[in-house]
Amino acid sequence: MSELPVTLKLTGKQNRFLRGQGHGLRPFVMIGKQHLNEEVVKATNEALDTHELIKVRIQEGCLTDRKTVAAELASETGSAVVQIIGHTFLLYRPAEEPTITLP
Repeated sequence: MSELPVTLKLTGKQNRFLRGQGHGLRPFVMIGKQHLNEEVVKATNEALDTHELIKVRIQEGCLTDRKTVAAELASETGSAVVQIIGHTFLLYRPAEEPTITLP
């Protein structure tokens, strides 16, 4: 497996574009009491490989701060946090053959 970048940087314009794309998405990954474990990271990587832009939901059982969870998961998967609203956040990582064309 190739090494993932530590952080992915997006411009403001790209961020706004991705927020619009992610508005209608349903959560692919749920984070609960277990916080971030190998299974959650693996499921997130698989979802990012397939969809590039995913929505992640933090359930009430998770005691860790939502911003911390989003940052840790983004770091683990080499993706970028696009948006955090309530208990939901968007992650983006371009695929080897991207389907989303950023402005």
